[in-house]
Amino acid sequence: MTTPERRVTLPQGELRYYEQGAGPPVVFVHGVLTNAKLWRKVVPGLAEAGFRCITPDWPLGSHELPMKRDADLTPVGQAELIADFLDALDLRDVTLVANDTGGALTQIMLSRRPDRVAQVVLTPSDSFEYFFPPIFKPLPTLARVPGAMLVLAALLRVPALWPLPFLFGWVAKRPLPREIVESYLWPVGRSAGVRRDLRKLLRDVHPRHTLAAAEKLRAFDRPVLLVWGSEEKLFPVDLARRLADVLPNARLVTVPDTYTFISEDQPEVLVRHILEFMARYQSDRK
Repeated sequence: MTTPERRVTLPQGELRYYEQGAGPPVVFVHGVLTNAKLWRKVVPGLAEAGFRCITPDWPLGSHELPMKRDADLTPVGQAELIADFLDALDLRDVTLVANDTGGALTQIMLSRRPDRVAQVVLTPSDSFEYFFPPIFKPLPTLARVPGAMLVLAALLRVPALWPLPFLFGWVAKRPLPREIVESYLWPVGRSAGVRRDLRKLLRDVHPRHTLAAAEKLRAFDRPVLLVWGSEEKLFPVDLARRLADVLPNARLVTVPDTYTFISEDQPEVLVRHILEFMARYQSDRK
């Protein structure tokens, strides 16, 4: 991330974020064990098109600034944190762009405090019964075992494991740059505070949160674009179709040759779909 970092103080602690461009705000929400760099190939295209792109390092295990010891970082607490961030920067008519765990947290936030959000782009994300998807179901139990997070942090440093399905093998079709992977996986090994933050989330992950959010989202009538990979391995396209049925004003598009991280595999295609979506929305408002 070449843009200078900024920081904001929230009730939960200090949060680092980056900005690029000027215009209507677009806020990005990554998932567990990724950070703002997940969007590094998407932000320039949107910024050049006249949008203020804001990419926080959410406290999901790849952040450098631990939250306060008493911060609520359960899924509901993380959803509140997203809303608190929008409040702190006084952002209005926001476009949210979310992926993976960040998509689940976005859905929960929208079911509770959607006032500052104008429209949403969900790329492959946890939803309904898939919080987490089957391959990651053991993580909440693991997070409750004393010392397990330190063992997990050590395993994440083994490059031979990175291409496996339970790390990056099923989220990106092509190998990620080493420096990007290290930015994702090193913080949880370096900082006990980061491990504490991640553990708070993991141990409370449960489909009850996403199922409850889905019911409330039947009343969320703002535009939603669902962008899913046709070869998606973790979050079947059927999940996106179900979301499209639940959300009153949703549209689904599929993208070939990509897994969960469309921002890595097909960033130009994702930028095009987002710009077309936002242009249609802005036209409808005039």
